[in-house]
Amino acid sequence: MKVTGAHHTSYTVSNLERSLEFYVGLLGCQVIWQRENRDQYFRDIVGYPDSVAKMAMLSIPGSPHAIELIEYIVPRGVSADVRTKNVGSSHIAFLVDDLRSGYEELCAAGVKFRSPPVAITAGANKGAWAVYLTDPDGITMEFFQPPKTETKS
Repeated sequence: MKVTGAHHTSYTVSNLERSLEFYVGLLGCQVIWQRENRDQYFRDIVGYPDSVAKMAMLSIPGSPHAIELIEYIVPRGVSADVRTKNVGSSHIAFLVDDLRSGYEELCAAGVKFRSPPVAITAGANKGAWAVYLTDPDGITMEFFQPPKTETKS
């Protein structure tokens, strides 16, 4: 078998509606589909024989990659310590075009950031800007503004 690409990143959330307000309402993702899933194939994949989940698949503007949000109704999930230092934590990095203004808008909306935008001063991403933020469940994500490329005339 050969990996040929990436389809989606999935996050388990405590409240799907609240998460949709964040990912759609604040970040600008779009709902591809949303439904309650009791299907046997889903139960087989996740390994919970009686599972019931509220689910949504979201498109990310400008990207073929999607985000799947799952709220388990049965079995009910518990919160995990998903801080970035902990084994098993992960994050998605969203490309943005104006990190400073996005940061200010989302701060005003109550979104929690680890820091103000940070200039990357060394390494492969030198000249870029980045910042970590968290969704309503404390799941970390990153906004990444690539370095500006100069056009030659």
